[in-house]
Order: sequence, then structure tokens, then C-alpha cells
Amino acid sequence: MVATVLLAAAGLPLVLVLMAKARDRTGRSATVAVTGAVALVTLLLLGVVMLTVLPGVLTWCVAGLVVAALGVMMLAS
Repeated sequence: MVATVLLAAAGLPLVLVLMAKARDRTGRSATVAVTGAVALVTLLLLGVVMLTVLPGVLTWCVAGLVVAALGVMMLAS
């Protein structure tokens, strides 16, 4: 449960960073909206799978990977 909350806390800013990068690359609002929708749905599905199916170690690994990805993207921008 805690790992899923960590995923949500890191995943929501990650969605915003992805949307900003899509805006910088294309400049089209349709692409930004699609990128945000795909990232948000992926985040929601991953959260549900983490709560229901994945074992604890794998859940923490996924949450750590998302936190690391957010850190790298924030430092790179």
C-alpha cells in the first residue's frame, strides 16, 4: 500500500514532466493531451496491478524505478 502511494506521489509529477516535454518537442496541444492521457492511464493501471497482483519486492522495485525516472527527468530539464 505504501509503495503504491509512493508511485502516485512520484507518478503525477512525472506525467506533468512528460506533458511539458511533449509540448516542447511538438508544440501541438493534441499531442500534449494524448501524452498526458496515456501516461495517466498507464500510471493508474500500474497502481491497480501493484495493489492486486505484484509481490511486495517487485512492487517496491517498480515504485523505485518511477521515483528514479522522475529524478532523472527533473535533473535533465
